[in-house]
Amino acid sequence: MRKNLWVIDLILVALILLVAMILKDRKAAAEAREQALLRQLIPAAPPPVLPSLPGVAPVTAAAYMDVADKLVFSRDRNPVVILDPPPAPPPPPPPKPMPDLPLAYGVIDLGAGPRIILAEKSGAEHHGYQAGQTIGAFKIVSLTDTEITFDWEGKEMTRKIEQILDRSSMKAAEKAPQTAAKAPEPAKQLSSLAPIKAGPGMELGEKSRACVPGDSNPPGTVQDGFRKVVTKTPFGDSCRWEAVQ
Repeated sequence: MRKNLWVIDLILVALILLVAMILKDRKAAAEAREQALLRQLIPAAPPPVLPSLPGVAPVTAAAYMDVADKLVFSRDRNPVVILDPPPAPPPPPPPKPMPDLPLAYGVIDLGAGPRIILAEKSGAEHHGYQAGQTIGAFKIVSLTDTEITFDWEGKEMTRKIEQILDRSSMKAAEKAPQTAAKAPEPAKQLSSLAPIKAGPGMELGEKSRACVPGDSNPPGTVQDGFRKVVTKTPFGDSCRWEAVQ
């Protein structure tokens, strides 16, 4: 039994010596390689070729425009002056209101064309007008027995004669007989009426007047600067007073 243990011990010692020799050889080989690498010379790389420096441009005053235009401590400064937009134009004035049309009291024709009796407003003095004449702000463009055309600031408007009649005067005329019928003494009312004045009546134009109903002056009579003229028409006698030339 002891003999076998000694054999095993010797074998182990031999193996240890063998491993130690192998490690020693490997260490020597590694050191040799290390020394060979350390002694190896590496060729130096050639230096890089550097480009030549650009030339320095001379200093000019234009190079400092940004400094002059902009504040160094405020980059948002802008030398361009921004003007306020012009104020909006005022709104156009409202259109001028058209005045009321003249009021009509009738149309007559004495042989020289139709003539209409007009007044600027109710209760105002009325006169006779023909086409081409002006009353207030209106000019009479054309006139017939039933229609009249006015011009107001370039705008023409046509109306029936019935549309511009003075209704208030007609209503007052209708009420007048009723007032007269209520009078207690008809004899006193008749005595208070003024006599009819024979001669030129209502103005028909600048140089003509209407005849007063019941005027018995013969044709050719001259009164107040007017001469009575009676013209025969298919509808009867047409009477008027014309200015003496």
